[in-house]
Amino acid sequence: MTTATSVGALRSTEFIAGAKATFPLIVGAIPFGIIFGTLAEPSGLSALGALAMSLFVFAGSGQFIALGLLAAGASIPIIIATTFIVNLRHLLYAANLVPKVRHLPQRWRVLMAFGLTDETFAAVSSRYLRRDDIETAHWFYLGSFLAMYGNWVLCTAVGVALGELFPDMTQWGLDFAMSVTFIGMVVPYLTSRPMWAAVIVGGMMAIATAALPHKLGLIVASLCGIAVGLSLFMLEKRKQQGLENRV
Repeated sequence: MTTATSVGALRSTEFIAGAKATFPLIVGAIPFGIIFGTLAEPSGLSALGALAMSLFVFAGSGQFIALGLLAAGASIPIIIATTFIVNLRHLLYAANLVPKVRHLPQRWRVLMAFGLTDETFAAVSSRYLRRDDIETAHWFYLGSFLAMYGNWVLCTAVGVALGELFPDMTQWGLDFAMSVTFIGMVVPYLTSRPMWAAVIVGGMMAIATAALPHKLGLIVASLCGIAVGLSLFMLEKRKQQGLENRV
C-alpha cells in the first residue's frame, strides 16, 4: 500500500509539474486560440467545425494554414499537402523522444503522439535534459499536454463566441503573443551552426517567397531551412569522424 501510495504521489507531482512548466507557453497561446476562433466563420468554417478541428486536429499552425487556404478557395489536396509539410517538424520531435518512451505501452505512445505540440515538446525536452529518470516522465508529458489541450479548445470556443460580438478582433494585433512565445521556445535550443543556419535560411526564404499563392512559400522556406541545416550537420559530422580517424 505504501509503495502504491508513493507511486501515485510521484505521478501526481510529475503531472502538476508538467502543467506548471507549460503555463508560460499557454499564456502566449491564449490570444492565438482566440484569434483562430474569431477567424473560423469569416473563413468559411462553421463554429462547430472550428471546435471539432481544435478537438481532433489540435495543431495550431496547421489549423491556421488550413483556415487561410480554405478562405482562399484552395482544393482539399492542397490543404492536406501544405499542412502535412508544415507539420513535418513533429517527426523530428518524435524521433527525439523515441528513446525516452519506447518502454511505454502502445496506448500511452498513441496518446503522446496526439498531444505532441511545439509547447509540450519544449517543456518535456527541458524535463529530460534536467533529469535522467524517465520511469514517470510520461505523467509530466500528460500534464503538459492536457494543460495545453484544454487551453486551446477553450480559447477556440471563446474566440467563436467573441467573433460574433467583435467582428474586427483580428485587427487588434493579439497574434504578436504567439510569435514572441515561439521565439522564446526556439532561441534557447539554437546551440550549433547547423541550427542557426536552418533558422536564418528558413526565415529569409519565408520573406522572399511570401507572395507565393496558397502559402506555398512556407513549404519552400521549410524545405530550404531543413536542407541547409541537415547538410551542415552531416558535413560537420563527417569532418569530426575524419579527425577521429586521423587520431
